[in-house]
Amino acid sequence: MESTRVDRWLWAVRLTKTRPDAAAACRGGHVRVNDKPAKPATTVVPGDEVRLRVGGTTKVLDVVRVIQKRVGAPDAATCYVDRTPKPPPETAIQVARRDRGAGRPTKRERRVLDAFRTRQEPQE
Repeated sequence: MESTRVDRWLWAVRLTKTRPDAAAACRGGHVRVNDKPAKPATTVVPGDEVRLRVGGTTKVLDVVRVIQKRVGAPDAATCYVDRTPKPPPETAIQVARRDRGAGRPTKRERRVLDAFRTRQEPQE
């Protein structure tokens, strides 16, 4: 068996929970095979590149082995090579916080807050 449907392969290698979910992802335009939009019946063969958008991230996978039956997670992981790029690191933004019920800031605290806010504003 050298080829299978892309919806069946996505389900078999445990990238989607159910086969109808995989078919819906294909119909919704969330799956691409070799940079072409894929319908559920699109065939995949070893060496194909599959792009799947799941949960806000795009997974880039190379098909190594084609399977049609759902297998265990360790076996499923050997059927593809994950080439998904790492997400860029998120920068933490500091937020000025005051204790709840602390009342209005004093004059000294107001000056500190104003200095903090001017440092945080983007320079044009």
